[in-house]
Amino acid sequence: MLSQVYYLVRSRSDGRYLVAHPRTDSESGESRYLLMFREHFEALSYLNTHGLDVAERFAVESVPATQIGSLLKRWGFTGVGIVQDPLLPKIEFFSPV
Repeated sequence: MLSQVYYLVRSRSDGRYLVAHPRTDSESGESRYLLMFREHFEALSYLNTHGLDVAERFAVESVPATQIGSLLKRWGFTGVGIVQDPLLPKIEFFSPV
């Protein structure tokens, strides 16, 4: 059985992942969603479109879907944001149940 692979953007200098901080109406604190891409080229397109001046400071890495849950726990992320369109960008946010 093949596992889904996602692509994450990570800082070369401190190892932090690229996250989104969506605006919410509640003041329940800061939420951090790990940005994930379905294809390697989508992650590169996102970097080149929205961070061309800092793109060389980041690397794209692949992570199997089976490791996403442990990654969320280890880094304390609220959930994931799967980028549907890297140029706009259009992002769907999900929180673990």
